[in-house]
Amino acid sequence: MASLDRVKVLVLGDSGVGKSSLVHLLCQNQVLGNPSWTVGCSVDVRVHDYKEGTPEEKTYYIELWDVGGSVGSASSVKSTRAVFYNSVNGIILVHDLTNKKSSQNLYRWSLEALNRDLVPSGVLVTNGDYDREQFADNQIPLLVIGTKLDQIHETKRHEVLTRTAFLAEDFNAEEINLDCTNPRYLAAGSSNAVKLSRFFDKVIEKRYFLREGNQIPGFPDRKRFGGGTLKSLHYD
Repeated sequence: MASLDRVKVLVLGDSGVGKSSLVHLLCQNQVLGNPSWTVGCSVDVRVHDYKEGTPEEKTYYIELWDVGGSVGSASSVKSTRAVFYNSVNGIILVHDLTNKKSSQNLYRWSLEALNRDLVPSGVLVTNGDYDREQFADNQIPLLVIGTKLDQIHETKRHEVLTRTAFLAEDFNAEEINLDCTNPRYLAAGSSNAVKLSRFFDKVIEKRYFLREGNQIPGFPDRKRFGGGTLKSLHYD
């Protein structure tokens, strides 16, 4: 196969949310039988047809960088992780729909990745409003993916998905909710598959086609956190 242009997409989220299973499903279209903890970073590649079915169609490699660890890690661990955050073209933020804390921590993961050279303020959410000042210049496309949808009882599903919709809105990102053990959630032609393709197209456009004055904003003007108030986040 001829050499293809490529883009780099980070896959971030707490340990145990299913990032490795998600990446395997995205790249191999198969369920990962025995997922294990990711140490450092694992990279897999997905082949994506940009603007499929149009005259502009072109094939690209999507490098998915599955970053391991905990958002509350010591400073030395965060410094080591920072090397993975260079030259990033897109970010997939992954949370466990059954674990509200993993959803809240996406703000901290995004802060770490997008502002790796800045000193964290220590306060991300106050009185329900997300402190977005450190993200004002972000231009990196984002996608929010919720896992373990199958583990939410039907009677609770509406409540949970309503809450997580605010999360996606905060990041000005599209949202996909799925079960990583069931490929049908990303079946060709499904709404999730369309959202995923649209996200990868956006990442490619930002990397190869958009000029400085016509970039895709990463965050909206207002920030809202639907899960309540989160204060005084301490960094070790």
